[in-house]
Amino acid sequence: MSDSESDALPLGYTPITKSIIYLFFKGVKKKMKIRTRFAPSPTGYMHIGNLRTALYCYLIAKKNNGDFILRIEDTDQKREVSNASQLIYQTLEETGLHYDEGPQMGGPYGPYIQSQRFDIYHHYAQELIRKGGAHYCFCSDEIQEQDPCIHLSDEEIQQKIQNGTPYVIRQTIPQTGITTFDDEVYGHIEVENKTLNEGILIKSDGYPTYNFANVIDDHLMNITHVVRGNEYLSSTPKYNLIYQTLGWDIPTYIHLPTVNKDETHKLSKRDGDASYYDLKNQGFLTEAIMNYIALLGWAPEGCEILSLNELIEQFDIHHISKAPAIFDIEKLKWINGMYLRNMPLQDFHKLLLPHYSFIHQSVNLLEVSRVLQPRLLQVNDAIIQETLDFINQAYPFDIQVYSHKKFKTNPEKSLNALLLVQNHLHEISDFQNDENILQFFINLAKENGMKNGQVMEPVRAALTHKRSSAGGAVELVHIFGKEETLKRLNQAIQNLKNYL
Repeated sequence: MSDSESDALPLGYTPITKSIIYLFFKGVKKKMKIRTRFAPSPTGYMHIGNLRTALYCYLIAKKNNGDFILRIEDTDQKREVSNASQLIYQTLEETGLHYDEGPQMGGPYGPYIQSQRFDIYHHYAQELIRKGGAHYCFCSDEIQEQDPCIHLSDEEIQQKIQNGTPYVIRQTIPQTGITTFDDEVYGHIEVENKTLNEGILIKSDGYPTYNFANVIDDHLMNITHVVRGNEYLSSTPKYNLIYQTLGWDIPTYIHLPTVNKDETHKLSKRDGDASYYDLKNQGFLTEAIMNYIALLGWAPEGCEILSLNELIEQFDIHHISKAPAIFDIEKLKWINGMYLRNMPLQDFHKLLLPHYSFIHQSVNLLEVSRVLQPRLLQVNDAIIQETLDFINQAYPFDIQVYSHKKFKTNPEKSLNALLLVQNHLHEISDFQNDENILQFFINLAKENGMKNGQVMEPVRAALTHKRSSAGGAVELVHIFGKEETLKRLNQAIQNLKNYL
């Protein structure tokens, strides 16, 4: 380490060991492969926009056989939530976004938690000051134009620091010229330097700001592609001025469109909008959530139902839209329903079993799952209990359910049909075989000059007392079996006789 580098250490901070300094000053390695980073703040559950950024970072890296890095940006102490970092690790693990380097597994460019990298930020803040890219600021008010502290002499600065005057380190912005950059989504962008405010790099409490730390870390971690929300487009010229002052290569930028709840309002964790775990608790599958999130601002060329591996294969940054993506819960429900229907029945049944705890009636639960599989869009207690609220006991008698315009039934015809079924139910040889049950109804209708629906709809109504239900007469007889079916038929017949 040279004397000049040693002199650059921040005032009031313990010198960094030579071995660590060597790591920082050994220069930029030749970028042999794409490296992306997901850099969340530990401020609570991961919201949808954040998870989409993580997914896109992962897809871009894996599409190109690159590395996906996790970095925890915990410099905003006021907003940090206890245990939020664990939620980040857990979410990435559950969603299959396995990172190659990060806090829990380490790597050659650690530490990967910003609060453990303070000496690094202060070192480069001093480097920027020496090169004219930053300056000490002792102003107590917000700076609207160029900071007057930029004109302080070295002697005045040292005197103020020795006197204990609070200060920040602020970026020095040239008042002339234009800063330009190219974004993979938004194209070529030019900004007049005089329109940029001189933001704080190191706060008065010694903490770096995001706008400074992310630049330093991206360079030192050899990040080749920076993927983030488009709210950072306006700050990117300031980041580039830091890169240029320090003589560093500028990464490839991929700014993503916002995810909105409607045409004008952005999804926001602070406003209580859905997080990943909120959606999980509502009964959405992880695979469906990730599939849908991939479509928020990006469009595949063909089928929209894509596994994570298929997303890696198809993902193309040139198909990312500039327009805001609208979070459509109905589209998510449709995608989730597709995943549920495509599951093997035994897997679907295993998924539903914990939600059947309210069922006290002795019924064929596997058949219940088979009936629900093509119908459910979400899997949670409330939906399943509402769908199966007739299982433990039929709804109270309602004469209206025995009139059906399509099947041309009414209470009198329904009673006649139920009496026929009651008298011949013993002819069903196997109550666990849908084909046997269906054929029984078909034969009974044909022998008595009736339409199939004129027999089967009254049976469905008698077993549920609902206008509509999951499953028709065949499925419900299978679910309930002979004894419960006959019991409910008898009760319905008695109710109809009493009414008529």
